[in-house]
Amino acid sequence: MRVIGDNGDQLGIMDPRDAFDLARERGFDLVEVAPDAKPPVCKIMDYGRFKYEESKRNAPKPKSELKTITLRPKTGEHDLETKLNQARRFLYRGDKVRFEVRMKGREKSRPEMWAAQLNELIQKLSDISTVTQRPQPDGKGIAAIVEPLKHIIKKPTPKADGTPEDEDEPDEPDDDDDDDDDTPA
Repeated sequence: MRVIGDNGDQLGIMDPRDAFDLARERGFDLVEVAPDAKPPVCKIMDYGRFKYEESKRNAPKPKSELKTITLRPKTGEHDLETKLNQARRFLYRGDKVRFEVRMKGREKSRPEMWAAQLNELIQKLSDISTVTQRPQPDGKGIAAIVEPLKHIIKKPTPKADGTPEDEDEPDEPDDDDDDDDDTPA
């Protein structure tokens, strides 16, 4: 088998027993890295460290921390409250929130009016967030970014199956041994 040393240098073709002894002398493991090659290639390395680095490379990347909430200048009051609740949920999770007011046609002639409306909306979240970008023109609209205060971030508590529990979901009622059910079995 062809053996590669712990510092990357070629040690040549060796008997498997000799390669194993050499790896043990250096305090490492002998790992087969190319079993299909002729002759097979083995490397002297710390196998635990190799597996750790491999798991780090293959680990999923964290989700984006910036959530966008899009509004229109004529968005209704109830819809604004719904968007505010959504923003609160994002902020409690620790995400930044980008508010974006999209304007069309004549709405573009009064950007200061929509910026004032966006400021009022952001002011309602001032108890749990700070403004990192004041409302300013951005492409086809006006945008502002808020981020959560450090002390309000709630870590979701994991459920029994390991998935995070959402604070806003109501608890499911227990259906344990309800025999007064009219549905056939």
